[in-house]
Amino acid sequence: MTRAPDSELRVGLIGYGLAGSAFHAPLMAVTPGLRLTAVVTSDAERRRRVEREHPGATVVESAERLWDRAADLDLVVVASPNRTHVPLALAALEAGLDVVVDKPLARTAAEGRRVVEEARRRGRTLTVFHNRRWDGDFQTVRRLLREGALGRPMRFESRFERWRPAPKPGWRERGSLEEAGGILYDLGSHLVDQALVLFGPVRQVYAELDRRRPGVEVDDDAFLALTHASGVRSHLWMNALAAQHGPRLRVLGTEAAYTKFGLDAQEEPLRRGERPDRADWGVEPRERWGVLGAGDDLRPVPTERGAYQGFYAGVVETLRNGAPPPVDPSDAVAGLEVIEAARRSAADGTAVAIEPDAPAPAV
Repeated sequence: MTRAPDSELRVGLIGYGLAGSAFHAPLMAVTPGLRLTAVVTSDAERRRRVEREHPGATVVESAERLWDRAADLDLVVVASPNRTHVPLALAALEAGLDVVVDKPLARTAAEGRRVVEEARRRGRTLTVFHNRRWDGDFQTVRRLLREGALGRPMRFESRFERWRPAPKPGWRERGSLEEAGGILYDLGSHLVDQALVLFGPVRQVYAELDRRRPGVEVDDDAFLALTHASGVRSHLWMNALAAQHGPRLRVLGTEAAYTKFGLDAQEEPLRRGERPDRADWGVEPRERWGVLGAGDDLRPVPTERGAYQGFYAGVVETLRNGAPPPVDPSDAVAGLEVIEAARRSAADGTAVAIEPDAPAPAV
C-alpha cells in the first residue's frame, strides 16, 4: 500500500528497552516522514524516558491498548523480547498495520514463514530490522566485490566478539532456548544475514555451540562454517568471552584480500543517547580503515559511511512510494533456516545440508 508523498507516517513502538530506546526510536526521530506517536512500555522508568526523549509520543501500558489506537497509526515496530516477535507481528497485521520486526523475525523458519505469508495475504508491508546491512565495513566489502577488487571471492571470515566475563541478567544470556536468546540468535542473526547478502544461498552448515560462562543457559560461544551455492565458504565467529579480538572481517579472493579490524562505530553513540543527524555520523577515522592487497602490496581502503538511518528511510520509501522493503522478510527466513541447521549440526557433530527451496525441519 502506498501513501501520499506528503503524508506523515504515524508509528507505534512496542518495547523501550535497548532495541527500542537506543536503536529504533533515535533512527525514526531523524527520518523525515516518520512520527513516533505511541510507545508501549509498562516500566515506570522507561515511561519517564519516553516522556523526556520523545515528548510527542503517548505511552501505553500494553500492546492491547495499542491495538485500540490502530486507527491512529500506520506502522508498528516490534522491539520487544524475541519470544514475542511472532505473536505481536501477527496481531499488528490483524489490526491492519504495516510492521517492522526487530531481528530475529522468529525462533524458527516455520514461524517466520507464517508471518511473511500472513503479511502477504493481508496486503501489508513486513520488513525486518537487519540494521547491520548499513555497517560501514559491510558496505565497503559490498563495494569491493562490485568493483572486482578481490578477484573471485573464495572465503569470507566475519566476527562479532566481546569480552564480557560476567553475564548480564535477563533473557538474552540467562533465559531458555524458548526465549530465542543466546549469541547465535543475537549476533549470529547479523553475521548470517550479511553472509547471505554477500554470497547468496547456503547449501551446507557446520556449527559448534558452547556455553562458557557460569550461569549462562544459552550459547555464548559459536562458530559456523557455511558453504554457499556460489562456492564461497563463510566462517562466522560469535563470542562473549574473547579476551582478544580477531579481525572483524577478512575476505580472501583470487587476486587480493581485504582485512578490517574493529566494530562499526554507530552502536556506541546510539547507546549513549546520540542521534544520527550529526554531519560526521558514521564516518570512520583513517586509523581504523581496513587494508586491501596481496603479500606486502597493501593499501588502506576508506571505510564507507555507516548509516543505520538508511533502514527507516527505506521504510518510508516503501510505504509512500511502493519501493521494495529495505529488508525482504524472506531473507530473514533464509537466515533462520541457517540458524536451525546450525543448531542441528552442533547437536549431532556433523554438517547439515539445506535443500534448495525446501523448508528446513522445525526443531
